[in-house]
Amino acid sequence: MSTLTVWKFQSADAAENVETTLKSLQKEGLIKILDAAVVSWPTDRPKPRTKQLHNLVGAGALSGTFWGMLFGLIFLMPLLGAAIGAAAGALGGKLADIGIDDEFIAEVKQQVTPGTSALFLLTRDEVPDRISDSLPGGGAELLHSNLDTVREAKLRDIFGDDAE
Repeated sequence: MSTLTVWKFQSADAAENVETTLKSLQKEGLIKILDAAVVSWPTDRPKPRTKQLHNLVGAGALSGTFWGMLFGLIFLMPLLGAAIGAAAGALGGKLADIGIDDEFIAEVKQQVTPGTSALFLLTRDEVPDRISDSLPGGGAELLHSNLDTVREAKLRDIFGDDAE
């Protein structure tokens, strides 16, 4: 079973400083990272910065299209034009089928604000308490967690990614 989790940090740069910790957790067998991305939102910026963590993942990683669309739905939707908004709305319906629904988007949008950051992880075989305790800055708040095997397969199907 795969899990999509969102970990919120209380500073804008904390999520960007987790790569070493995540590599260590993988070595210890506490987590298998399938894909990862961070959102950093300094208080002086109108929108957050996003980055996929390519150094942590292998062949099973999703395409950057997934993260781009997800972050667009969460952080940029009011800024998108009508045509792009309609296309994103159609994709949003497909994402709802895998548990990335309006509630998920609203929760992350409400919690990840200027001055904070977030780590988005697609993992397998995780131990959430050990992950939280190991993250820098006194840990992070788990905002959301979902996906089962069927939902992961749908996610990969939506983005044309059949790699495992």
